[in-house]
Amino acid sequence: MPAALAVATVVVTGLSGWLSLQVYEQRAEEQRRQDILAAARQSALNFTSLDHRHYERDSANVLKGATGEFKEQFAAQTAQLTKLVAANKSVSEGQVLEAGLVRSDERSARVLVVADSKVTNTAAPQGQARTYRLQLDLVHEDGRWLTSGVEFVG
Repeated sequence: MPAALAVATVVVTGLSGWLSLQVYEQRAEEQRRQDILAAARQSALNFTSLDHRHYERDSANVLKGATGEFKEQFAAQTAQLTKLVAANKSVSEGQVLEAGLVRSDERSARVLVVADSKVTNTAAPQGQARTYRLQLDLVHEDGRWLTSGVEFVG
């Protein structure tokens, strides 16, 4: 009887440890998923919210959440965009409507985002509604999810 009790104790302890590990992994996976979606939402919001009155700050926010090719391309176009946005007195107020995770692993992710923005400028002083469908590729660098690619889709 004592041997059976010892075996039962070992089995229950092992099962408890295994279940605890499963719960921990599920929570870690859900947290990673939420972190990816939050980063993608913020990146899309930054990308669709630009104001000629403080474009330097707005473009810096885009670059803060960017890396790789996307960061290089956006940085290379910043001077030209600053002039264009100022000349047209452009203001774009973005709003993220939906974001969905397409795929992810520990180092990379792809997210589809639907965002609206109201754009006012010299050509449309009353404002013009725009809807964007964006595919964002993100990578995990230095403990943060950063946007490495943006593509307009559908």
